[in-house]
Amino acid sequence: MRWQGRRQSGNVEDRRRSGGRGLAIGGGIGGVGGIVILVLYLLLGGNPSEITQSLQGEGTATSTEAGELSEKDKEMGEFVSVVLADIEDVWNQQFRKAGEEYREPRLVLFTGQVESACGYNSAAVGPFYCPGDENVYLDLAFFEDMQRELNAPGDFALAYVIAHEVGHHVQNLLGINDQVTTQQARLSERDANQLTVRMELQADFLAGVWAYYARQSTDFLDSADIEEGINAAGAVGDDRIMQQTQGYVVPDAFTHGTSEQRIRWFRKGLETGDLSQGDTFSAARL
Repeated sequence: MRWQGRRQSGNVEDRRRSGGRGLAIGGGIGGVGGIVILVLYLLLGGNPSEITQSLQGEGTATSTEAGELSEKDKEMGEFVSVVLADIEDVWNQQFRKAGEEYREPRLVLFTGQVESACGYNSAAVGPFYCPGDENVYLDLAFFEDMQRELNAPGDFALAYVIAHEVGHHVQNLLGINDQVTTQQARLSERDANQLTVRMELQADFLAGVWAYYARQSTDFLDSADIEEGINAAGAVGDDRIMQQTQGYVVPDAFTHGTSEQRIRWFRKGLETGDLSQGDTFSAARL
């Protein structure tokens, strides 16, 4: 990605210097290992409150001391800010075209653990969007784990994650989040999970829409970047994660979609840039 020297967003809040408390996970998940898999499994839009509850009694607190950021940390913060700025440009333009105003979310960088309107959450939840405060939360430590454990390298893989989480913000602004939450309260666990999957796939589609316009309007992205995004989408499919961590797949427990589904919906947004194509809630669309 050609990101150096580009505009940075003013909506990044960096809490990394303050340190924090994280969870050291022991047992319960085999394969790649505790916290890495929890981070990767809930990488794109996990429910922070549910996973935090599941970790209670399973982990022990470990402290992260406050300190100055390294040059690498600073560079990663700048990269995130540039990506967010480009995402803001795209969604401001799309909302204006529809006669609406886009309310920009804040992206909070943290280390170990963070407090949000969705609760006090460990980095084990992975990157997440909180509708209560309209913030995206991101612990950058997961990025190296993502590259190493699931073979999803490249800076665009991280950009895709950020665009996906901002996609949840777009859903929130459009009222989709509230509609789905209301419907889920009346459904069985299995059917409620299906709606969660559809939400996640739509966020993948919206990430693709951003990439479509980013590629059309600037020299920000090239074909190699797009391949990194497609690879990242496939790497975090429920079926692939389940097969790697437990050796078998349970479709009824899916919350994010299969690798094939995630790639397909990201591609649809990327290839069309057409928001009308993103209805993942129609019965036969998955």
